[in-house]
Amino acid sequence: MSRKIVLITGTNSGFGWLTAQSIAALGHQVYATMRDTGGKNAEKANALSAVKNVTVLDVTLTDDESVKQAVETVIAKEGTIDVLVNNAGFAMNGVAESFTTADVQAVFDVNVFAPWRLIRQVLPAMRKQSDGLIINVTSGFGRVSFPFATVYSASKFGLEGLSEGLHYELKRLGIDVAIVQPGAFPTEMGQKTQPASESSIFQDYSAIADMPNKMVGAMTQLIQTANPNPQDVADAIVKLINVEKGKRPLRTVVDPTTGEYIEAINKAIEPQFAEALKRFGMGELLD
Repeated sequence: MSRKIVLITGTNSGFGWLTAQSIAALGHQVYATMRDTGGKNAEKANALSAVKNVTVLDVTLTDDESVKQAVETVIAKEGTIDVLVNNAGFAMNGVAESFTTADVQAVFDVNVFAPWRLIRQVLPAMRKQSDGLIINVTSGFGRVSFPFATVYSASKFGLEGLSEGLHYELKRLGIDVAIVQPGAFPTEMGQKTQPASESSIFQDYSAIADMPNKMVGAMTQLIQTANPNPQDVADAIVKLINVEKGKRPLRTVVDPTTGEYIEAINKAIEPQFAEALKRFGMGELLD
């Protein structure tokens, strides 16, 4: 496979950290983004910068100009961007009512608007070369909305919606869009999950007060039993990069704990959606 120029977000930990190194190990040039490379992420930035074929970029994904400058920097040096991996994510938990408008905006800014900022910046170069791959990391929670993760699920639903529509719009331009749906993994993102701002509201939810703890306990037990490896997500992303253009699946589930039900949803909906596209006169987009 020819050498690719790959831009990955959220590389200071978890899936992004592993994916950057896995792709670089294949000889591709990786541009790894993270915030505050001179401060709290300095150690991570230095360690990743020491990896062959990796260049770390300090990027604030919630800032239009920062994203624009990062993409322009890569294109100025490399001439293009072949692969974009939107991996960065942000989670908050709590009963939905406890989320302020600012809370919802914060979650969507990282999980929906940030990927969109990057997609719009890289598409001109990809269209120019009639080639490219955009991989958006969503979640099993982006297929079904889980209680106490309602806003997070909504944001991942949003990214799924952007990805699915773009998958069909861009395919004939030579650009693939693919979704990776991880389940629960022991990564730093889970440890950094924040509570919604108006958490005091939960005291009025006495009828289900024990449910969040039950959910956390059950998920912890599932992870301990299945012992899922975050490297599996990195490997799934690498696999998508290696698949022939036009042959990449829209969705890839990576969830050794409870992924069967997400797989079942995907498989059930796919033929029905294809039939809907045909009925609306867009069957040729399936080719």
